[in-house]
Amino acid sequence: MCGPGGGSIVLGVTDRRPRRVVGTAAFEEPGRTVAGLIDRLRIKIEWAEVCHPDGRVLIFTAPPRPLGLPVQFEGIYWSRAGDELRPMATQDLQRAFDEAGPDYSAELCPSADLGDLDPVLIEQFRSMWHKKSGNEGLARLGAAQLLNDAELMVDGKVTIAALVMLGTKEALGRHLAQAEIVFEYRSSEASIPHQQRIEYRVGILGVLDRLWDVQSSK
Repeated sequence: MCGPGGGSIVLGVTDRRPRRVVGTAAFEEPGRTVAGLIDRLRIKIEWAEVCHPDGRVLIFTAPPRPLGLPVQFEGIYWSRAGDELRPMATQDLQRAFDEAGPDYSAELCPSADLGDLDPVLIEQFRSMWHKKSGNEGLARLGAAQLLNDAELMVDGKVTIAALVMLGTKEALGRHLAQAEIVFEYRSSEASIPHQQRIEYRVGILGVLDRLWDVQSSK
């Protein structure tokens, strides 16, 4: 099976498990077939032929597609939907094109510094990182070094990601006024007005538990 990360197509085995070799007579000259595919798709495809006791097996292997460049065939960008090929949905196509774009979250906020981050959330981040990695050395790092090692700070400046994750309410108001999480509760799908609305302007790590508590109370 081939996808965005590349893969292989195997001919000469059964579709259903447990798979058995049954052989294939397809593509008498696989080299010519591959040359045609390369000419149309503009990606390198390799092939191999296996002489199995139960029949001939052909394996075609495609590499991952280029970053930010979905592959089209005859003017259509295809994607897999179960066992079928279908044109890529608009949002999936846009997501693929955006892969090669700059990472906004990694950009620096020149006017922000360590003082704009909540110390409590920094320690929460440290605890989560330690739990994930098991690195005991994280406990000995100062806040600035911790965030530098996590690539959330560079040369004393904080990234957009750092503000979104760890920023104080005041810092978000100054530097990222659009950064806000809104929780709305409706008693049914048919209800247009909400029965509850809570607005949060604080680093995401400071909101997760509160959102869970609010949702659990419903």
